[in-house]
Amino acid sequence: MSNMQISDVSASVRAEFDFDVDKFPLSGPDNMKTDQFGLFRSDAGYIDGVKSISSRYVPHSTDDVCALVEAASTMFDGEISCKTHWNKGHYVAIQPTDAERVSIHGTADNIWPRLIIRGGFDGKGFHGTMGYFRDACSNLAMLRRVSGTSVSIRHTSGLRDKMNYLIDSFGELGEGWDNIVDVAKNLQQKTVNFSEFVREVYADRLPTESELVASDAGMKVRKVTTWNDRIDKMMNRVIDERKKTGRDALVQGQPKLISGWEAYNAIQGYTQHSAPAKTGFKSEFARILRASNDRHVNLAESLLLAA
Repeated sequence: MSNMQISDVSASVRAEFDFDVDKFPLSGPDNMKTDQFGLFRSDAGYIDGVKSISSRYVPHSTDDVCALVEAASTMFDGEISCKTHWNKGHYVAIQPTDAERVSIHGTADNIWPRLIIRGGFDGKGFHGTMGYFRDACSNLAMLRRVSGTSVSIRHTSGLRDKMNYLIDSFGELGEGWDNIVDVAKNLQQKTVNFSEFVREVYADRLPTESELVASDAGMKVRKVTTWNDRIDKMMNRVIDERKKTGRDALVQGQPKLISGWEAYNAIQGYTQHSAPAKTGFKSEFARILRASNDRHVNLAESLLLAA
C-alpha cells in the first residue's frame, strides 16, 4: 500500500478488482426455469452467500467503485493510500498522509482518518464510513454512534456520471472526522475501572458462581479458562500501550483505573487482533470489519458515550 496521487487511485483499485460481476439465471431441479438470478464473478464463478436477485437488479461495476473512490479521495489533500478487500462485495480503505495525524495523548497516542467504502451485493447500497487508525495499537476502528461518520449512496449503475453528487456526499464526512477527534479526546479525559467495565461489556460471557467454584477447586472449566484468557489478553494490551504512550504504569493490587479511550481500544483491539477467528476472518481487513460489527465492541462504545 504505497502513497499515490488522486489521479492514480482509480487505476490502482481497478487492478485489484480485475474482474466483472454479472447476473445469470438460476435453475431448479432438472434445469427447471425460475425467475431468480445469481451473481457470478468473471474470475471465480458463483458468489456464495449472496441472496438470489430479480431480473430488475443491476449489479454495480468496478467502474462504479472507482468513481466512489475518486470522489472520496477529494476529501484529502496531497497523496493518499488505498487498501482493497473482497467479501461478497467491494471494500476500499483510503488513508491520507501522516500529516493528518491528531494527538490524543502525548506524542505517541495519535489517530488519523481512514475512510472505508463498501459496495456490497446485498441490496443495502454503497456506504462510506469515516473511521480512525490508532498508532499505539494499530487499531482501525469505526465509532458507530458518532454523528456524521457514515453516508449511504443509492445502489445504482453509472456512478461516474454523478461525480458532483458523490463528492458532496463524501464531503459530509469531514465533519464526522472532527466529531471523532472530539469524542476521542473526551474519552481520554474519562476515568474507567477497567475490571468493572469489562464485566459489564461481557456480562453475557461471565462464568457462573458454580463454574468459578469448580475452577477454584482445580477442575478445568472451559468457560472460566476462556474468560481468564480474554481478560489477560486485554490487560496485556493496556499495559503494553501505556508503556508505548508514556502513561503511568498500573500498580499491582490497585484498581485498574484507565481512560475511557484506553478501555474502548483494549476491547476493540482485542476483537480485531487477538480474539479467535473463524473461517473467513483471517485477513487483516476481515478482522477490521468483524470488530466493527461485533456486539461487544459496539456495547463498549455505547456505555462509554452514555456515561
